[in-house]
Amino acid sequence: MNRDIRAEIFARLRDQNPNPTTELEWATPFELLIAVLLSAQATDVSVNQATRKLYAKANTPEAILLLGIEAVKDCIKTIGLYNSKAENMMKTCTILLDKYGGEIPRTRDALEALPGVGRKTANVVLNTAFGEPTMAVDTHIFRLANRTRIAPGKDVREVEDRLVRLIPREFLKDAHHWMILHGRYVCKARKPDCPNCLISDLCEYKGKPSV
Repeated sequence: MNRDIRAEIFARLRDQNPNPTTELEWATPFELLIAVLLSAQATDVSVNQATRKLYAKANTPEAILLLGIEAVKDCIKTIGLYNSKAENMMKTCTILLDKYGGEIPRTRDALEALPGVGRKTANVVLNTAFGEPTMAVDTHIFRLANRTRIAPGKDVREVEDRLVRLIPREFLKDAHHWMILHGRYVCKARKPDCPNCLISDLCEYKGKPSV
């Protein structure tokens, strides 16, 4: 795929949705961090249901530690792997208070050092909370990058690196959200909705129906 086609794809996505954001509900960088930590192997809808309950009781590192792990588990028990996620949450809150005065660090290395926080989570926080031009490659973005040939790669890290390198700079900050939403609602895993896709004429998916 050449640069002009790639730029046109993201121009169309921008025109359709000029101010994209995550579907996770959050009001502070800390709330976003916890929501993303909880989102592994869970839907945004289920995470939002859990965090509404949790944040009504505690939405800062100090408040969550005071709430206690059993009460935290009770708030998030509808989410898969909630026991280990609750433990990581408590450890992360302790580190945030001890090392960062309760604030969220703004470097990838510091974020990835927090329990339960991997590269994808760190990239989401850096991008969504702090406006950094990062690419958090989830299953939707990995599929979309390969299927459309925007930035094909054999693994998540290769796709991330190619997207960061190949997406025109003017689109990079919001590209993460556009791609997730497009992969979630249009270019779906089992049956992509090519007839209603605004970039169908530009993508290089060999399985799309002929017009």
